[in-house]
Amino acid sequence: MIILWIDPGTTTVGFALIKKENSKMKLIDYWVFKTTPKIDLSLKILEIWTDINHIIQKYNPEILSIEKLFFQTNTKTAIDVAQARWVIVYEAIKNNIKISDYTPLQVKKAITWNGKANKLQLQNAIKMIFWLETIPKPDDAADAIWLAYMWALNSKNLI
Repeated sequence: MIILWIDPGTTTVGFALIKKENSKMKLIDYWVFKTTPKIDLSLKILEIWTDINHIIQKYNPEILSIEKLFFQTNTKTAIDVAQARWVIVYEAIKNNIKISDYTPLQVKKAITWNGKANKLQLQNAIKMIFWLETIPKPDDAADAIWLAYMWALNSKNLI
């Protein structure tokens, strides 16, 4: 089973792919794709759709795990990111990919046993879990890795 995790955004979208066979997990790929700076949101959404479609066609994932959005202050950013998130969810649905979503708190608790863990603690945990030589970078890609891992740990929460 291949799990695709997406850390949604409008400028940078992190992704990671994990292959799960029984209880073994292997990190296949991770990185970010970036939209063109200073263009209209509708064009950024089209770029995100193109990149997600490419990843789905290349790796044929069975599961999409995506972060639930949580914003306290900037409503405009929240709405923009929600639009990017839903184009990703739509593409998964269109390709018969099962979907799960998690809050950052759920992920922190599952990976570090501490709901208040910082990014560095999560990155170090992922480095150890997947036997990586260095902490995965950029941050959005590292976020995607631990969320894919989160799904692999708790695969019964499909929406």
